[in-house]
Amino acid sequence: MRLTPPDAGCRVFTYKEGLLSAVAHDLAIDVARFSVEIDPVARTVAAELDATSLRVASALVDGKATDSLSAHDRATIERAIADEVLETRRFPIIRFAGRADERAIDGTLDLHGVRRTLRVPFVTDGNFWVATATLHQPDFKIRPYRAFLGTLRVRAEVKVVVRIPVVE
Repeated sequence: MRLTPPDAGCRVFTYKEGLLSAVAHDLAIDVARFSVEIDPVARTVAAELDATSLRVASALVDGKATDSLSAHDRATIERAIADEVLETRRFPIIRFAGRADERAIDGTLDLHGVRRTLRVPFVTDGNFWVATATLHQPDFKIRPYRAFLGTLRVRAEVKVVVRIPVVE
């Protein structure tokens, strides 16, 4: 079975740090274009994400979405993600493939030209499976975003949450 938005969702959470973090935002970022192939019999999962399709969903304050970003701010952040962080001209596609057991998916993630094994735990939330992975950007040769001589930074760890309908 092949799933795409809006039936499935993928959201990335980034967190600020540094001396000027009080003037920055934690962010929720949606992956607008991706597909997930699931074979429930073989218990396999294969996902392909368009790295150029990341869109800022909202700024977060104490984990809650806010409307504090202007359209210009969103566009600036999205451009920085594409050009400076993910280098989407060189690495436009992110891939994950794995096999699920009762609690997690063991697989490989191809991101930013680097392939790494990954165990992604998941839970059932109503009629959805929710898989959550914490990625350490430098493990994928990604330099976390920094500005103002490093006094404003995005934490090296980002959280990726994928939500898909339960497939029987």
